[in-house]
Amino acid sequence: MIEDLELDSWREQWSGFAEPSADLQRQVRERIDRHHWRFALDNVLAAAGFFGILIFAMFLRNQLSWLGTGWATGVCVVAFVSAGCRIWVLRRAWRPHTHSTRAFLELWHKRVTAQLLLLRISVYVSLGWIVFCVALAANNWTTIGQDVRSHSKEWVALLIICMLVLPGICYWVAWLQRRKTAERNEVKKILDEIDGNNFIDSSE
Repeated sequence: MIEDLELDSWREQWSGFAEPSADLQRQVRERIDRHHWRFALDNVLAAAGFFGILIFAMFLRNQLSWLGTGWATGVCVVAFVSAGCRIWVLRRAWRPHTHSTRAFLELWHKRVTAQLLLLRISVYVSLGWIVFCVALAANNWTTIGQDVRSHSKEWVALLIICMLVLPGICYWVAWLQRRKTAERNEVKKILDEIDGNNFIDSSE
């Protein structure tokens, strides 16, 4: 196992002020490892969602022929824009510059900050998607109106579902934003402790 020289130096620096916990390095490494697993899982799910959305768009294009190619095109555009934004925002948060504890913590901080930015971008993308759907429905209302009159109960059920799902999504985004903000602040606190600012040895 490679010795963490940076952490040893930090321990020596604080040896005259406080007795650092023997579990500090293990706790930090375990949390970093859990973060790496979550980050990798998020990317796998994002990739699966991207290809799933494309397949779903092609399926609906054949099922809802009365919308023409507008629906499938819009879904594909949203998928590619979302994927492009994710890659661009996370472009500097894939790997640490070194293998020190501080470098991994800085990478963790960058990733959480990037995820907060992605949440804000997703709000604007969602608003744009809603505007697109309204415009598409208005442009094809002659055809859609006939389907609404023929299957009124199905359209009412769809409207109710949308009205229930939208507030739930807004609540989830707000909850996730609070969680990521707290996580970023916690990582910043650990970095400050390593730098020797306001040392507090707290265990979970």
